[in-house]
Amino acid sequence: MAVSLGVGAVPVPVPQVLEVVGRRMHLGDFDVALFHDQIVWQLRMPRVLGAAAVGAALALCGAVLQSLTRNDLADPYLLGISGGAAVGAVTVIVLGVPFAGLVGSAAVAGAGFAGALAALLAVLLLAAGRSGSLPPTRTILAGVAVGQVCAAYTAFLVIVSGDSQAARRVLSWTLGSVAGLRWESSVFLAVVALVATVGIVALADQLDAFAFGEVSARSLGVDVTRLRWLLLVGTALVTACLVAYAGLIGFVGLVVPHMVRLVTGPGHRLLLPMCAVVGAITLVLADTVARSVVEGQEVPLGVVTGVVGAPFFAWLLRRGGHHA
Repeated sequence: MAVSLGVGAVPVPVPQVLEVVGRRMHLGDFDVALFHDQIVWQLRMPRVLGAAAVGAALALCGAVLQSLTRNDLADPYLLGISGGAAVGAVTVIVLGVPFAGLVGSAAVAGAGFAGALAALLAVLLLAAGRSGSLPPTRTILAGVAVGQVCAAYTAFLVIVSGDSQAARRVLSWTLGSVAGLRWESSVFLAVVALVATVGIVALADQLDAFAFGEVSARSLGVDVTRLRWLLLVGTALVTACLVAYAGLIGFVGLVVPHMVRLVTGPGHRLLLPMCAVVGAITLVLADTVARSVVEGQEVPLGVVTGVVGAPFFAWLLRRGGHHA
């Protein structure tokens, strides 16, 4: 983390980073330059904290969805949440309208969250059976359908607007970034990630039961329908919060659970907290690369995660093909 805090357009040596953090944490009376204090504590620390929170929550949600649906390719964006968030955010960016009294980045985040919730509601209405059950395959198909409709709307809106500046902002948002995070938003995301981690880890034993199928889970005393509703809605709400503030960051929720599972095995008691830790480290590293790989310019975070995630995704497909 100290290295990440020192990397950027204005490099700060690690010892001075530690002095700034130590002074802010009241661990000593260090003599630090105001310039370094502003860069490290006011600009980069919220960004690193936010990246860690987003990475942890995305990886955790991916692990839950892969276990719940028994689908190796499931990730938080498969439920159409990202598409719904994009509808809200792109509408504000392209049309330049306020949202619920908010303007600027706050309006984009608020509209993105509202769009994600609307998409979630649409998916649940489409997927829920008459008995109130939520079949995993039907839920994923409903998510794909809602996501495609949302993608068509956003593409149409960008094309008809003819505004090149708005198109660039839309592209930047859809590729994901934590550059705009400040202390308030980062602390909020950290609380969301912490609550999600504690709540989901508490259900680890019940998720283990899903590994043997629904019938076996019911025989072990698990209320399958209730648990599925709880976890799908919970992961969707968490994803909506992340997307609203950080945009669309792909592959973290897909790749990290598989990486961790190779080391810890399928048991959720260890898998889930390790996913949160590795997801946090992964996105902090990706953000560090994003703001340092090209001098004087920042690469979108989604580009970095895509470069790593796409080959892993191809490997998963190849491995699935060999096992089929």
